[in-house]
Amino acid sequence: MAVCSGHASWFLLSASPDLPRQIEAFPELHAATQSRETPIAAFVLPGGDLDQILGLIMLRESQPLRVYATPSNRRIIMDSNIIFAMVRKQITWDELTAGKDLELVSVNGTRSGIQCLPFAIAGNYPHYVDTALAASLPAQDALLGLRLEAPSGRRLVYMPGVPSVEDTWLEYLKTSDLLLFDGTFWTDDELIRVQGSGRTARQMGHMPVSGQDGSLTRLAQLERPRKVYIHVNNTNPILDEDSPEHRSVREAGWEVACDGMEFEL
Repeated sequence: MAVCSGHASWFLLSASPDLPRQIEAFPELHAATQSRETPIAAFVLPGGDLDQILGLIMLRESQPLRVYATPSNRRIIMDSNIIFAMVRKQITWDELTAGKDLELVSVNGTRSGIQCLPFAIAGNYPHYVDTALAASLPAQDALLGLRLEAPSGRRLVYMPGVPSVEDTWLEYLKTSDLLLFDGTFWTDDELIRVQGSGRTARQMGHMPVSGQDGSLTRLAQLERPRKVYIHVNNTNPILDEDSPEHRSVREAGWEVACDGMEFEL
């Protein structure tokens, strides 16, 4: 997910492992002729899951990078993963604090006009983090939702990982124009049924789409935003446009994200 204001500098929300392929598929992120620098101005990390951070090491070419993250997730990334030492010198870190609004700024200091409001989600630190370390870190630093406001005043909310719906942040969704929401799994036991073992969706920090406590039901009253499921696992049947699950999502007013989708606010 990349956002910009004015098509000059782009801010990436998460740094997924397939970042090089994403850059290749999106010309606006290509380096200028005769230059190794890219229009990527900064990364904004909502959490420390590997599928949100591994892309950072794909840009290990000494290009300066700005990364927004909570202090705890910065510590997890840089102190608990030795492989990230290769990008230590090229990253400028900026702190994300739940409830504290800030303007996104590129690594060279260029202002974007995009306001970012991080808000805490009652989630856990990634499964790979040492238990003692996770217990010592502030719970509110573990997982964030991001509300981005364009200079036009229109807003998007980005939430790729959501364990449950909470009243504390529901108002952000109601007042947004575009909602990009966790659609990882259709059912809680999806991976167990498909693989024969594993953890449930909720144990992995994702509320399922279906069921009485699923996001489709819990967010049924949202009227204002355009609603799009993102972060969809390849086991989720909503990816099949001919499936009844996909049809039920569409009938409920949701869309299923696909590569190359563009939104203008």
